[in-house]
Amino acid sequence: MAHSTQPAGIQRRAFFKVAGITAALKSSAHPAQPADKALIIDCQSHLFFPEVLDMMRKRTSDPLVYDKDGTTYLKMGDWLRKVPPFYLDVDAKLAAMDANGINITMLSTNDPGPEWFGKDGAAVARLIHDSLAGVIAKHPTRFRGLCVLPMQDEKAASEELDRCVNKLGFKGILLYTNLADQWCDEPQFRWLFARAEELGVPILLHPAKPMTTEQTKGYELTSTLGNMFENTIAMARIIASGLLDKHPKLKLVCPHLGGTLPYICGRMDHQITVLKRSTQTLQRKPSEYLRSIYMDIVSPLPEAMSFALDFSSEDRLLFSSDHPWVEPKAILDPLRSLKLPAATEAKILGGNARTLFGL
Repeated sequence: MAHSTQPAGIQRRAFFKVAGITAALKSSAHPAQPADKALIIDCQSHLFFPEVLDMMRKRTSDPLVYDKDGTTYLKMGDWLRKVPPFYLDVDAKLAAMDANGINITMLSTNDPGPEWFGKDGAAVARLIHDSLAGVIAKHPTRFRGLCVLPMQDEKAASEELDRCVNKLGFKGILLYTNLADQWCDEPQFRWLFARAEELGVPILLHPAKPMTTEQTKGYELTSTLGNMFENTIAMARIIASGLLDKHPKLKLVCPHLGGTLPYICGRMDHQITVLKRSTQTLQRKPSEYLRSIYMDIVSPLPEAMSFALDFSSEDRLLFSSDHPWVEPKAILDPLRSLKLPAATEAKILGGNARTLFGL
């Protein structure tokens, strides 16, 4: 059994003054922006927090952190990931933003999410969010927060969502495509889609430890294929479930240009609307739902970005970097190579996100 996550690490965050953090956020102005440059908002960027890693070092069961030969490892079963120091470095993130002209970053942690911590999930979520709120309070013009919730406990997750949105001023929800090996559209999680619609805050899907790890770990293809299959399957399930009919005002973002779904959704249209292979009666074709959501452009291939623009619209694409795993330049250069009209590029770089998140 894992050690409790309540001691030291979480208690150290008690000094945060919610009112002070909220006041800092409300009083912050947008960074000065030259008239000839588009506002750039990064919608997917991640940071690990020292307090969270310290908590995970004390655990005796997965997920946990350990150090070996000067390298920090994050362990989830046989899935090991290195966590180099710059993954925790706020100054390094700010430097990357400055080097690429990024004005505001929608900041979140990365998996493992609170759902992997069992009964300690609520405490882990609070630790993550207090750590994130502390970073935002120090740089209120540069960062906005996205929360991750202990979805194994609906009451705790709902309370933490309200705290993050109403007290800490976070602007959205990062929802993992699978929640400790359960797809995010499954019935026990559907309350979140209703609550997000009610609050008017976006849900941003994000791949977690892929459920296809066994099939994709050969040749180190988990991140290349496993993550993209996660996005594809999770988004297809959300569409097929009828959730977007039930919650028509839901603001939903699928990362990485929708995985492979935009490319294959014609087949999904045929399977569901022609062959009637569905458990739900949908009001629209699957491709129409897909065109109505937002997608970020984390896929460093200009042809893929161009196809997504043609498939969707200039009003539904968002710039994201996926930093620190991807340098912002690797996404910005392919986008700019398309030589889009200035107004179109400005929407993708920041205009759409400013509207979506109410910045």
